[in-house]
Amino acid sequence: MMTTETMTDLTITLNGDPRRIAPGTSIAALLAQLELPAEKVAVERNLAIVPRSTFADVVLAEGDALEIVHFVGGGQDDSDGWEVAGRRFTSRLIVGTGKYKDYAQNAAAAEASGAEIVTVAVRRVNVTDRSQPMLTDFLDPRRFTYLPNTAGCFTADDAIRTLRLAREAGGWNLVKLEVLGEARTLYPDMAETLRATEILVKDGFDVMVYCADDPIAAKKLEDLGAAAIMPLGSLIGSGLGIQNPVTLRVIIENARVPVLVDAGVGTASDAAVAMELGCAGVLMNTAIAEAKDPILMARAMKLAVESGRLAYRAGRMNKRRYADPSSPLAGLI
Repeated sequence: MMTTETMTDLTITLNGDPRRIAPGTSIAALLAQLELPAEKVAVERNLAIVPRSTFADVVLAEGDALEIVHFVGGGQDDSDGWEVAGRRFTSRLIVGTGKYKDYAQNAAAAEASGAEIVTVAVRRVNVTDRSQPMLTDFLDPRRFTYLPNTAGCFTADDAIRTLRLAREAGGWNLVKLEVLGEARTLYPDMAETLRATEILVKDGFDVMVYCADDPIAAKKLEDLGAAAIMPLGSLIGSGLGIQNPVTLRVIIENARVPVLVDAGVGTASDAAVAMELGCAGVLMNTAIAEAKDPILMARAMKLAVESGRLAYRAGRMNKRRYADPSSPLAGLI
């Protein structure tokens, strides 16, 4: 038996589906019921845009048709985003900003990659020629999350100093730490990396750490408070691809924070392999910047990361030692 209250409910159409609401419900009240922040959505009522300032005043009536929309990353599954240090991202591809012929090409590649995070080196301002272009003129920090890194630092002290300057310059707390051991391989000095991580975390930084493909060192970094672990796939700028899938998988399986492959990716298949292992994302620079067509390669990397992530979520078939026919053998003529 229907109650009087139910009989007086109104029926509206919300994003294509019927929905029952109480009489007198305003748009603001409906958004509150749906736990949607009014400042982050747009509302259309009966094909007319409702100004956000009037949400509390517009009372819904029987038969109203509402569309409630918000912005999502184009062409990507927002439900499969990832988080680092409380910040949520849709794209799992992080791109660098070095080695391009100019900032315009860099910006075009970043756009084609779909990346939301770009790494930036911290360098001295050219005080003698202020007409020189700056990265921020081409990659808007309000659109891209800048990830200051310590590229070129060979001691913990230099890395710490660099990131403190970066925070002062741009207010960035989310940073990428790398402390290199020597110039020929650019392999990480893990003793200095661990020391820098401990100091930076205590200093209030959210630290994403470039490190060796060492499960023990990775766990120590996490215990020190690293926001993300970033083991190398192979040497920086080498393009050798993923040389260490076994240790990477061990790191991923034991980590409670995001694990991203950093360094060594050469082409799209390398990025897909990293994602199929279960990485939260991939960081790359040279593979895109030194491609014959950086813009096209950036697009390829975007698709490879998405494809590898889908394959990981789907779960690959088991490997077999012998053939297994796809078609049944029973009923052959």
